[in-house]
Amino acid sequence: MAHLITPGASPLTQREKHIHTGNVSKHHRKWKRYSSRTFYLFASPWILGFLLLTLFPMIYALLLSLTNWDGLSLRWKWIGLKNYITAIHDPMTWLAIERTFLYTLIAVPGSIALGMILALLLNRQLPGIAIFRTIFYLPAVVPVVASAITWRLILDRDYGSLNAFLGFFHISSITWLDDPWAFFSLLMLTFWGVGSSMIISLAGLQNLPQELQEAARLEGASTLQTFFRISLPLISPVLLFEAITGVIFALQVLYQSYALSVTQNGIGVATSIYVYGIHVLNAFVNNEVAYAAALLWILFLVILVVTLILLRVGSFWVYYEVERD
Repeated sequence: MAHLITPGASPLTQREKHIHTGNVSKHHRKWKRYSSRTFYLFASPWILGFLLLTLFPMIYALLLSLTNWDGLSLRWKWIGLKNYITAIHDPMTWLAIERTFLYTLIAVPGSIALGMILALLLNRQLPGIAIFRTIFYLPAVVPVVASAITWRLILDRDYGSLNAFLGFFHISSITWLDDPWAFFSLLMLTFWGVGSSMIISLAGLQNLPQELQEAARLEGASTLQTFFRISLPLISPVLLFEAITGVIFALQVLYQSYALSVTQNGIGVATSIYVYGIHVLNAFVNNEVAYAAALLWILFLVILVVTLILLRVGSFWVYYEVERD
């Protein structure tokens, strides 16, 4: 029986169909064959960087913390958890943990609050507003060590510009780099770089839907009510991100405290700014490399636990537009 052919159509012969089907399957096999290889090829720089610069050093530090190696000699001995037990019974460890947590509890919420206030002030369409945003953000671009050295010069008791300014009001010089003022100096240095938090908060505010805020104003809501009832819940994921990253960096604070550690009585670290990073640095300086590795692993576990707690607590107050499972 003859096949019906639609007028104007050019049916493929059996050979053409075979060639066409073969080309499709060939391309399909080629894509399936090289897709995973291509993926790993493009991801290989990150994978190699993670393995060589993150995972291997962490495993090496963990194994090192179980020895008594001093970092110089070729002799070492496997001592198990002795370094961790020593760290737990060391009163200086607990002093450093106390100072670090106190700094974190003040610096992180304070930075987020100041950044939000600046973001609200700069979230306006005014002539020249970009210049003010740049001015407030510039301190966050300055390297940490350079900022700390600059502030040490400003806070110097004899030649610092801050005491010179206070002298105009007949206020005696303050030893900003000594106890108990050293802790406040560290906080001033931290809040000076609040521009990074300001930029993140400003980005969150500018992504808010204007329809909700306009509807709230039409209903008679005040500016504060609009901010606390609408704006703040909508940018709560941004605040959670700032809180987590801020806590991680605050628990690892080192350079700021170290640069301010030249007291008026000589070289040394003021007790109020004896943070955990300084405690670890002292262990390295005293050739207690294995003990320092144990201290760093304790810090890693503390940061991990605190981060998990923040994520868990954040699920109760953070608003997500897409419901989380």
